[in-house]
Amino acid sequence: MSVVKCESLKKTFSQGESTVIGLDEVDLTIEKGEFVCLSGPSGSGKTTLLNAIGGLDRPDSGSIYLAERYLEKLSKGDLAELRLEHIGFVFQAYNLVPVLSAKENVEFVMELQGIEKKTRASLSASILEEVGLGGMEDRRPAQLSGGQQQRVAVARAIVSEPALVLADEPTANLDSITAENLMDLFEELNKTRSITFVIATHDERVMRRAKRLIHMVDGKIVRDEKK
Repeated sequence: MSVVKCESLKKTFSQGESTVIGLDEVDLTIEKGEFVCLSGPSGSGKTTLLNAIGGLDRPDSGSIYLAERYLEKLSKGDLAELRLEHIGFVFQAYNLVPVLSAKENVEFVMELQGIEKKTRASLSASILEEVGLGGMEDRRPAQLSGGQQQRVAVARAIVSEPALVLADEPTANLDSITAENLMDLFEELNKTRSITFVIATHDERVMRRAKRLIHMVDGKIVRDEKK
């Protein structure tokens, strides 16, 4: 079963008097449980593709199906609901709420989903333990290292078991050991929970872990390898 299906995606950006190609006739299908890395130099289109898949940015033309729903036909409200229920996002900048504790950051998405308080508390404690942050539930982001903050972001992304996790350069701000630990965690979640991962990266450490490596140049997929 496909989680993501992209057909003939095109996207351009204006840069002064120039037009920059973000996506150039991209076709891509990702099946449930895949562990995919999008690689390529800066400006290759990998983040643009990731944002399009997640409904954060619309392509100029082409079709995207997510959980078998055609994104172009969804209202803003329906698209926001689809993201909330089916996608976990992990950003390079973590995007944690600074005034909330680790536990409260993880619970935030579940609160939006309407999950009751007792269940939220139980799930957040369990997932923080799973990502190696047991005992740190009450610390705010400023009291955590970069690697710990990224783990909170991962916990928030996966706590409600989305069908798909989209991660944009998740190791960019991490040291080598923390980056390897994070990838260990991603691989374990992919294996034990069958969560589909799509990771945009230029980090060789991440690419080595990919079960499928998609290389992009100038908005095109130029290589698609399964390991």
